[in-house]
Amino acid sequence: MARPTRELTDRELEVMHVFWEHGEMTASDARDKLADAGFDLAYVTVANLTRILWEKEYLELTNDERPFRYKSMRSFADVSRNLVGDMVERVFKGARDQLLVNLFSRRRLTAKERAALEQILKDQK
Repeated sequence: MARPTRELTDRELEVMHVFWEHGEMTASDARDKLADAGFDLAYVTVANLTRILWEKEYLELTNDERPFRYKSMRSFADVSRNLVGDMVERVFKGARDQLLVNLFSRRRLTAKERAALEQILKDQK
């Protein structure tokens, strides 16, 4: 049964990034990938996070025997879009322009960022 939540904790998101980047794996594999990336967590911590992500329906089981293997049920694009949308609603009360002002006033855009933004605006026309 899914937990009634919209959000991922920081640790859950770290684990999801591993599944998005590396695909199907066990909790032990995910723990090793996290350690390689500098997040040296105990196996039991990663196993619990993996179980929670399965309960929240972010991960799905791909086998019926131990060691259990999991893969992402939701894409990075889907999850990130929902997280950003939720942030706009909660923090900026739906005002996307305020998000943009806050985001772009912190530092100058790089040429790559400017080109991406110009393409988005062009596609919106």
